Amino acid sequence: MDSDFRQAYLLHRRPYRDSQVMLNMLVEGVGQLSMLARIKGKRAVKQNAALQPFTCLLVRYAGKYDLKYLNDFEIQSPPLMFKGTHLYCAFYLNELSHRIIPINEPLDHVFCLYQDHLKRLYSDGDNGLAIKVNSQQPKKPKNSEQIEEILRTYEFKLLYELGVGVEFDYDAFGTPIDEGSYYQFVREVGFCPSEDIHRSFSGKTLLAIAHGDYGSVVSRRQAKALSRYLLKPLLGNKPLKSRELFQPR
Repeated sequence: MDSDFRQAYLLHRRPYRDSQVMLNMLVEGVGQLSMLARIKGKRAVKQNAALQPFTCLLVRYAGKYDLKYLNDFEIQSPPLMFKGTHLYCAFYLNELSHRIIPINEPLDHVFCLYQDHLKRLYSDGDNGLAIKVNSQQPKKPKNSEQIEEILRTYEFKLLYELGVGVEFDYDAFGTPIDEGSYYQFVREVGFCPSEDIHRSFSGKTLLAIAHGDYGSVVSRRQAKALSRYLLKPLLGNKPLKSRELFQPR
């Protein structure tokens, strides 16, 4: 069965055999699909240049089973040319999405979620966006708080789309989170009231995360720790290679 042209982003590619490459594409209104593409002949250089990360493509594919065949594709919009830390973060979004979004499982909203956060990450960086500035002007400072907000928001919203999300503004019993109370997180249950303030999340922090407020060091640190805890079962024991990019060299 042939598809109509749909928007898609390349999450991962690897050589397959002869002139074929195996692609993992995040497809609009569909989710993640595995596709085989044939790259050869006079168009090979142009095709390879188009099949790059962070480029919104229009793709048409066929196949009744899990493995699809890429019949045709073209660039819909120019690639987002990330730099520095923002490039590392974009690779992280791609690897995380590739690893935890099930293949060939209908997920209507993950494409828009990914695209929105990829564009937000690009807009936040010094990537030569809309206006060219004099090279002698100071560069825009990197906003680490904004980067963390984009990454955490994507992680938590993606987990929600996958059915393993967390409610930050209600506890496990359906009671609104109280700013002055403390809560421990129990997997598959939620946040339970706790008197152990040293091993718990404060209600203030949970409400900050619920509203996307990562202005405090505490909210950023605890949101990151919780995100890694929630992602661990989906990622398994194989570490994310993109995280190594952030380590001091």
